[in-house]
Amino acid sequence: MKYGARNQLIGKVVEIKKDTVMCQVRLEIPAKSPTASVMTVDSLEELGLKVGDSVKVVVKAVNVLLVKE
Repeated sequence: MKYGARNQLIGKVVEIKKDTVMCQVRLEIPAKSPTASVMTVDSLEELGLKVGDSVKVVVKAVNVLLVKE
């Protein structure tokens, strides 16, 4: 997958709060800064994210994209 964002970190999923349409994925990153991404539940399920997964955290403007590799 190609994307134009240059700010990338590796993070670990530590918590997923899921409702009917949206969810919040909390991450642990080396910078020790609290980080989270809000996405639809459909996106969460398409990515197959679960607690303990390692993800690439891609930051562009106000959007935080998670990339499971």
